Amino acid sequence: MNNLFGNITPLVKNLIIINVLMFIASQVLGSEFVTQMAGHYFQSPFFKPWQVVTHMFMHGGIGHIFFNMYALVLFGPRLEHKFGGKRFLQYYMITGLGAFILHYLVVYLQLTSVAEFADAEVLSLLNNEGARLVASGRNYTDEVLGKLNGIYNGSVVGASGAVFGILLAYGMTYPNEKIMLMFPPIPMKVKHFVMGYGALELYMGIANNPGDNTAHFAHLGGMLFGFILLKIWNKKQNNWEY
Repeated sequence: MNNLFGNITPLVKNLIIINVLMFIASQVLGSEFVTQMAGHYFQSPFFKPWQVVTHMFMHGGIGHIFFNMYALVLFGPRLEHKFGGKRFLQYYMITGLGAFILHYLVVYLQLTSVAEFADAEVLSLLNNEGARLVASGRNYTDEVLGKLNGIYNGSVVGASGAVFGILLAYGMTYPNEKIMLMFPPIPMKVKHFVMGYGALELYMGIANNPGDNTAHFAHLGGMLFGFILLKIWNKKQNNWEY
């Protein structure tokens, strides 16, 4: 463990510090701060332009931030050494942005697929009464309106999109390196782990289980934008082989 944290690179360390400080601020300042900094759908009354960036430094709980930062410590330093600090930061931010874009593209498709959403009266309800309900910690008792309101005025937080982008980059850069899984405790090549994890996220996103509040398409967005960015960089400079 000492060796693990002794190898933290400057940018990875600073990213962890920012995430931890934002998490502490969210605990101290409460729901209003979270609402201002978490990501929201662009038509929601809760949306602010800066959320495109700030959402990736917010987390929903101790477990959420711990596992994201742990993954960043595990896979980030070698990539920072490989890419250099400036390019690593670009990659982190772009994959985080990609997560936001794909997540809310899916939200847009979900909303527009519901016929009732085209009704101006429903839209007005979501913008006014719906927003007040969410702000007070409540939602509609009507199942359809409640689901619509949860999608429209709900929020997304976390560094997971950028972390999944980093995982994708690690798998493409060191594909045959082996890692030990926690559950089950077996060794696996990084490329197989990444492909399996990506397939699982896609399945979970499509399944859309009612009790699942994980933004699976945000994770996939981080991986997708990471893949595209790595291919662009490789084509331009041929510094890395994927």
